Amino acid sequence: MAILNKIRKQSLVLIAVIALALFSFVLADLFRNSDALSSKSQNIVATINGKDITREDFMQKVEAAQRQSGNRGTTTQAMNNVWNQEVRLAVMQTQYDALGFTVEKDQMRDLLKSNLANSPDFQNEAGLFDENKLNEYIANLKETSAVAYQQWVDYEESVAATALNQNYINMVKAGMIGTLAEGELQHKLEGDQVDIKYVQVPFSSIPDSTITVSNSDITSYMNAHKKQFTVEESRNLNYVEFKEVASLEDENAIKQSLSSMLNDNVVYNETTKSNDTIVSFLKVTDNEAYINANSDIKFDNRFIKKTDLPTAVADSIFNLNVGEAFGPYKDGNHFKISKVVAVTQMPDSVKARHILIPFIGSRSATEETVQTKEQAKITADSLMGIVKASPSKFVSLLDFSVDTVSNEKEGVLDWYTYNAMVPEFRDFTFENKTGDFGVVESPFGYHVIEILGQKNHQRTIKVGTIARVIEPSEATISKVFRDAASFENAVENTAFADVAKENNYEVRPVDGIKILDENIPGLNAQRAIVRWTFEDETEVGDVKKFPIASGFAVVQLTGKNKAGMMNTQDASVTALPAIRKDKKAEMIKSRVSATTLEDLAAAEGQTVKTALALNMKTPTVSGAGREPKVVGTAFGLQEGETSKLIVGENGVYMVEVTKATPAVKLDNYQAFANQVTQQKQSAVNTRLYNALKEAADIEDNRAKTVQ
Repeated sequence: MAILNKIRKQSLVLIAVIALALFSFVLADLFRNSDALSSKSQNIVATINGKDITREDFMQKVEAAQRQSGNRGTTTQAMNNVWNQEVRLAVMQTQYDALGFTVEKDQMRDLLKSNLANSPDFQNEAGLFDENKLNEYIANLKETSAVAYQQWVDYEESVAATALNQNYINMVKAGMIGTLAEGELQHKLEGDQVDIKYVQVPFSSIPDSTITVSNSDITSYMNAHKKQFTVEESRNLNYVEFKEVASLEDENAIKQSLSSMLNDNVVYNETTKSNDTIVSFLKVTDNEAYINANSDIKFDNRFIKKTDLPTAVADSIFNLNVGEAFGPYKDGNHFKISKVVAVTQMPDSVKARHILIPFIGSRSATEETVQTKEQAKITADSLMGIVKASPSKFVSLLDFSVDTVSNEKEGVLDWYTYNAMVPEFRDFTFENKTGDFGVVESPFGYHVIEILGQKNHQRTIKVGTIARVIEPSEATISKVFRDAASFENAVENTAFADVAKENNYEVRPVDGIKILDENIPGLNAQRAIVRWTFEDETEVGDVKKFPIASGFAVVQLTGKNKAGMMNTQDASVTALPAIRKDKKAEMIKSRVSATTLEDLAAAEGQTVKTALALNMKTPTVSGAGREPKVVGTAFGLQEGETSKLIVGENGVYMVEVTKATPAVKLDNYQAFANQVTQQKQSAVNTRLYNALKEAADIEDNRAKTVQ
């Protein structure tokens, strides 16, 4: 009892200690994941100029974008598209709000009228836009479908955003003018010209191998060009791909399976307890049914020319007789056996005329179509009886036809090739002869046809092909899985590259993966891999196996690159050429003592060249390329004056001005001022939004809130 009383007395202390321990545990976890302290980081995708974009709203728009695209792209692509749209809307809305730009009710009506004027749904009997019909349509949407009404609201918002954007751009353009002074400068840049003689000592005259560039040189260059070498946070990785591809044994098994179809096969029937004989492909009469039951590609019921066959086997197949087969042979990603099932002489083009009778539900049916399929057939048969008895009456019966295009040509379809028509129409006109009449049903309706002419009859064949996709067997797929799993296990204790080398696996390095990237070079869309490399728990050296479309990838994280300055190794790709150029320029300048073109050319083994009619607008020197510094220096010299050494883009130069021709003075520079205006206004379309976006305050939380 004494012990129990002691416990009771200490219970409050124990509870307090336990509570503090739990609180410390939770608090520590919060500090490890500081984002958890703020619900905003989990629910706000972005904050742009103070405007929050919620995760719910963002994902709804992503889903809508995917539906609209028919799910043709990936989720990440849809997210990126929606992100760009949302950023643009928010950035521009900041400008609209600052200026008081809005789309009022009257303007919205005018915009809708302009956009929907040609829609029959909103036109009256006179074909004019009817606002009452639009109001009825919107009211009906609101009452009958919340989803459809929201889609309409989204459409109105899109129309309004487009109008506001155009108004804003027009306003900015209105302020983009070229003054007369700018016009005069434009004229001078184009019209002032100089002729020069020059000597170029090209940088290429000094081999790169003679230039030593240290890490400190690269670091100094990076510090002098910080913006160029500032990078986002990124990851580096290595991976080995294990592809599920058919082995040689798999291919041989597929070929053997096809070969067996060329012979009768006896199989035991469990139901009848007796042997059944399966007739070979060579003997079957219902080729279409047999092929569709045994092939990965359905029967193609059309005649073909030799040129329609795969080039490698065209002769072997085209020269077969009916009932003979060729194969197995490889064609792309299939093994095939092909059998000639029919041979005929067929024209390569046909001329025919037709009367098209629609029926309710056919593709050519219109609002005026009232005949059922059975009634349309009776009409077509009646018309055929008339034109067959008296072909001269064909044109007079075209009022029955709904093919308005051919009706204008007396129903004639002029010299079309085999695959130009629907199969039903094609087969009748190519497989019968000139002068034949017939009624053919197609998805468009019933056609009353007369064959008017045929050209260039030649041998064509109908081929039945059994095709099997070349794919890995279950045994091969299992082996690929085992190989990938074994490699993943092996690299836990041995270097990734060493295990790969031992097994002759190719290691693919990938550097600079960004947190919102989706594609891994060589593996395509692999968002799961990218997410894994950025997880807090993933450390450099960690390895993980991922399923991919072609099999598996075993991935190792090899580096975590913080946001900020690029490392010297990566920066060297850009920095080295620039540093070498600077060092070469100093070498050339330090060894040159010449003060004339002739002396410089002689000392450096170069020639004196000539460049005529240089201007400041396009600072290009013939024989040297684009050289703004060289051209600018030339315009600062007097006739006959020689420059000092100039470090250009492609070498070190010395120039002498031989002639200076000033631009002709004009009484008025308005035409050139207008050119400046046009240039400025054109730049608005391409530069305005980017400038506003760069100046905007954008907090991007996509990596934390969406996956």
